[in-house]
Amino acid sequence: MTAIKTVGVAGSGTMGAGIAIVAARAGFKTIVYDTNTEALARARRQTEGFFAKSVERKKLTRDEVERILGDLSATTDVGQFAQCDVVIEAVYEDLRVKHELFRKIDPVCPPHTIFASNTSTLSITEIAAGSDRDGRFVGMHFCLPAQLMKLVEMSPGLNTTEETFQRAWEFCKAMGQVPVRTKDSPGFILNYFLIPFNNDAIRLVESGVAAPADIDRAIKTALGYAMGPLELLDLVGLDTHLLVAEALYAATHDSRAAVPALVKRMIAAGKLGRKAGEGFYKYQGSAMFGG
Repeated sequence: MTAIKTVGVAGSGTMGAGIAIVAARAGFKTIVYDTNTEALARARRQTEGFFAKSVERKKLTRDEVERILGDLSATTDVGQFAQCDVVIEAVYEDLRVKHELFRKIDPVCPPHTIFASNTSTLSITEIAAGSDRDGRFVGMHFCLPAQLMKLVEMSPGLNTTEETFQRAWEFCKAMGQVPVRTKDSPGFILNYFLIPFNNDAIRLVESGVAAPADIDRAIKTALGYAMGPLELLDLVGLDTHLLVAEALYAATHDSRAAVPALVKRMIAAGKLGRKAGEGFYKYQGSAMFGG
């Protein structure tokens, strides 16, 4: 059994950048791939900012951060994945896009390389079918933000070998994460509950029951959540929420998974959330206003 030493992360968005931080922080050489150079540069700035705060809070030393950043590289050359023992995909929740990616990286990677998907709603078996190595394919759904949240939902596809799943499970624990095993089922555990719950919060805004800040304050105060549903949606991005909610609705036909009309109007207006400077709240730097 080949030891996992080098990790590839495909996609440098919010999730991909967070997963890369987790892997590099745990001592793995980590390569982040994206076709967009600006996205890679933005992810690097966010990563350096995250570790600067870790030093300020005395969670890491400057020497430790230098070591971590030295193990973390970015590339637009998919050929760099040839040195990876595991590749974690963190791109759009679109089956066609994921298949195109895995068809591109499969001939590059050595036979022992495990492929993993960070999908939150799509079928692991269906994604794996486009990879040409469905026996060495597993679901690894990290929680947002990955660099702070420990939980990873681990889901085998129908053809995933038990050896592959166990290697991925041990790798997950070696990164300092907490894995739970789930069936390859729509939404797994978290999004099965979270997407309908978040849609319900959006409907409260849409119908004028309460303002976003009051809804979030109620949820945090009464239920003990660290972040309210509308704050979380702004962090995830309304465009991303649309994709995952539509995928869950297509798989389950649960009416609560159907995206409220307000989401599409906000997307059309460019109010995607934190990354756009406005969503349910307004943002200036790290400061959040309104709601």
